[in-house]
Amino acid sequence: MKTIGNKQIYENMEEILDPAHTMLVNWDIQNGLVKNIFNKDEFVSNVKKLTATSREHGVAVLYTKITPLPFKYMAPSNIYSYMKRFGVDDPSKLPVFMAPGSEDAEIYRELAPEKDDYVLNKHTASVFTGTNVENMLKGAGITTLVFTGIATEIGVESSVRDAINHGYYTVVASDSCSSHSKEMHEISLKSMSAVTTVMDTESIINIIKKK
Repeated sequence: MKTIGNKQIYENMEEILDPAHTMLVNWDIQNGLVKNIFNKDEFVSNVKKLTATSREHGVAVLYTKITPLPFKYMAPSNIYSYMKRFGVDDPSKLPVFMAPGSEDAEIYRELAPEKDDYVLNKHTASVFTGTNVENMLKGAGITTLVFTGIATEIGVESSVRDAINHGYYTVVASDSCSSHSKEMHEISLKSMSAVTTVMDTESIINIIKKK
């Protein structure tokens, strides 16, 4: 670690992934999304191992949940986006995506949060938009965020880029992220690798275990 003035700059992955200032963000691991990803078994296994290791070594664990706004509070652009996504020509034909209380909206049982984890409900594709997460991170002394979840090219990438803009170190667990499209998943990982650290789950686990 280098100290320049009042700034401490991490120089390697052991410093970046120090459990004392690291949080694991399990992004939108909800039933309605898990059932449609291209690599379900691998994804579930990797997230399970990384989450267990994080808890064991004192890394804070945050889960996010898609929590849709009532229709009257949705922005017209978001409605348009959902119409394209679900292939309908009229807003009245839209299904209620991840309806609160539905089975689809619940976190996948094998990867469910435990008592010391925190579940954050949010309405957008970025954990930094419309939430109080930054106050939480500052309060806990978090400087590094490790991302897993669904979908790589939507919520994960949006949050990673926002986290970088907010001054956080970020790491993407490449095989603990997924999407309905393997092609989009891989394109997103390649894109993010230009601005952040993208590495496999086992490598992240081995670094965390060193502490």
